[in-house]
Amino acid sequence: MLDLAIIGGGPAGLTAGLYATRGGLNNVTMFEMGMPGGQITGSSEIENYPGQEKVVTGMELMQTWPDQAMKFGLKHEMQQVMKVRKAGDNFEVELGDGSKQEARSVLLATGSVPKKGGFKGEDEFFGRGISTCATCDGFFYKNKEVAVIGGGDTALEEAYYLSKICSKVYLVHRRDSYRAAPSTIEHMKKAENIEEVTNVTVEEVIGDNMGVTGLIVKSKENGETRQLDVPGVFVFVGRNVLSDALKQDDGSYLCDVNEQTEVIVDLKMRTNVPGLYAAGDVRIEAAKQVVCAAADGATAAVDIIEYLG
Repeated sequence: MLDLAIIGGGPAGLTAGLYATRGGLNNVTMFEMGMPGGQITGSSEIENYPGQEKVVTGMELMQTWPDQAMKFGLKHEMQQVMKVRKAGDNFEVELGDGSKQEARSVLLATGSVPKKGGFKGEDEFFGRGISTCATCDGFFYKNKEVAVIGGGDTALEEAYYLSKICSKVYLVHRRDSYRAAPSTIEHMKKAENIEEVTNVTVEEVIGDNMGVTGLIVKSKENGETRQLDVPGVFVFVGRNVLSDALKQDDGSYLCDVNEQTEVIVDLKMRTNVPGLYAAGDVRIEAAKQVVCAAADGATAAVDIIEYLG
């Protein structure tokens, strides 16, 4: 039986594995379908990770993390976890090959993925002018014009954040009203360099070999098109949380989740089910930054060691 089953091999899962094994747990396995590292390995430039003065790619940043964690005994199984069930005081982890593992505790660190906007050019220019993280990539557009696509709290918050870096921000939304909280909308409207481009559809992102050069939108009122000449487009149309492993046969979840199926945890990353934890982007109110996910993993592992006694 495993002391701890870690589901997901990104910064949260790897850090949890490091702290758990170094902290004395002898039987810890991390289940990750591919090579460990997580979503951040797809980032082209990282310059805001503490202590990492040199600008590196996400792949370079994460390169040594698995070796460090496994040095203390963390095991990696290249398996997809299909379902986690309660089995008495323990947990049953069902794997993609049909086999099952029993564990005394489980940490879900599967993260989330940004929803796509579904417009032409999105895949072609992702990472070359199209981004889903203003905190990560906003600095590269300092004193330039950018566009933000979305109408929820995240889109408006990120538009306001970018307004302090960029010369102008076009806030592009398919409706003429926002889904964000009134206080968030009021905050956004105070920024003088945010232009609202509402009641439009995004037709296409255009560019060249260097990356994005513009965004074409179409009015839903009169059908007229408009080109926004921007080198950067930020897409915030929601996220898909990867919490399906907690979904039970009857459609319910093993622990409490919110409407977006983000796992509800306390400050120690504990769910309402003893022995079940969640860390990183899969949990509620996650900051969606590498350093925060790593901190979550460490926090969870420290409490798991105490929980297992």
